[in-house]
Amino acid sequence: MDLGLSEVQQMLRTSVTEFLARECPLTVVRAMETDPQGYPDALWRQMAALGWTGLVFPEQYSGTGGSFLDLAVLLEELGRALTPGPFFSTVILGGLTVLDAGSEAQKRDLLPRICAGQLRMTLALTEASAAYDQSGVETSAIRVGGAYHLNGVKLFVPDAQAADLLLVAARTAASSEQPEGITLFLVPASSHGVSITRIKSIGGEPQCEVVLHQVSVPAGAVLGEVGGGWPVVQRLLQRAIAGHCVGMVGAAQAVLDLTVDYVKQRAQFGRPVGAFQAVQHHCANMATDVEGSRHVAYQAAWRVSEGLPAQREVALAKAWVSGALQRVCATAQQCHGAIGFTLEHNLQLYTRRAKVQELSYGDVHSQRELVLRAWEGQLAEQHGPG
Repeated sequence: MDLGLSEVQQMLRTSVTEFLARECPLTVVRAMETDPQGYPDALWRQMAALGWTGLVFPEQYSGTGGSFLDLAVLLEELGRALTPGPFFSTVILGGLTVLDAGSEAQKRDLLPRICAGQLRMTLALTEASAAYDQSGVETSAIRVGGAYHLNGVKLFVPDAQAADLLLVAARTAASSEQPEGITLFLVPASSHGVSITRIKSIGGEPQCEVVLHQVSVPAGAVLGEVGGGWPVVQRLLQRAIAGHCVGMVGAAQAVLDLTVDYVKQRAQFGRPVGAFQAVQHHCANMATDVEGSRHVAYQAAWRVSEGLPAQREVALAKAWVSGALQRVCATAQQCHGAIGFTLEHNLQLYTRRAKVQELSYGDVHSQRELVLRAWEGQLAEQHGPG
């Protein structure tokens, strides 16, 4: 695997960095924490006009035909800037899932609108257990004539307050242990019986409770096959985790840059604190974590982009990068001292979000378990039954 960026990818990174520095400074991020919508309309329209929302979709659906690795470059810069908006939920959770499992009619209807920034989507998967497995899906979908009636409560749904369309995982079989009993439905957020309430989060980013009460959707709203939704969810989560890890790398890089700038300027005992060996060691450890995280995250993104088996690499990336981001933020707080904990300082924006990012799409312990299982499976294949 070549970790170097192509010329096109480097140009993309440069243009994204310059745009976000100009149009999305951290003052915007702060303002959006208390904004009911959670992001500026003007910023979203500009992102769509630049082709970001269509980057990874084929040209036949009005996209630009980029790869998932191209998208990873964009996601790192979005993570570095803490960019508010439903980009991740619309493009990765929603759009790529439609591209993966949708009918041709669904693709032609939804994907051009996503590319144009006219349609915002999100995934309503987790419930009270917050589990990312089939046993955590308890929302029911009962067939009544030519429609399905959905009932249940979804929690921690990202950007649901701004979504036009919800991708809802519901159970069409009675047993919670049957992965073949889960079906995905495309549910308009404005449907009768849908109630969306924003949940207060330590990170300040929009997460919502979505209540579905006798929500009726036609049979044509099924994405993929009835009862065949869980394999689609597994592929969806693999893409989401890979992209999520790259975004965390961007955040970690921003924290490192913020800290290095601070220790160069902050003086104690007549010299910059960055001149003290202990502080230099702190910064070196942070840089090591950032570069290690970038390697494992891009390795996972590359395997996803190439369509290669990536379960082990994605789980490894999530387990490592989540912990590394926590270490980077904690070390940065030590370098800054008390000022880093104040609401007036930008460091706390990253520290608060790091805790949310650590738990999103499975915590470190669950990802380590997946890595262990993948290694066991690989060893079994190499050595055979004996």
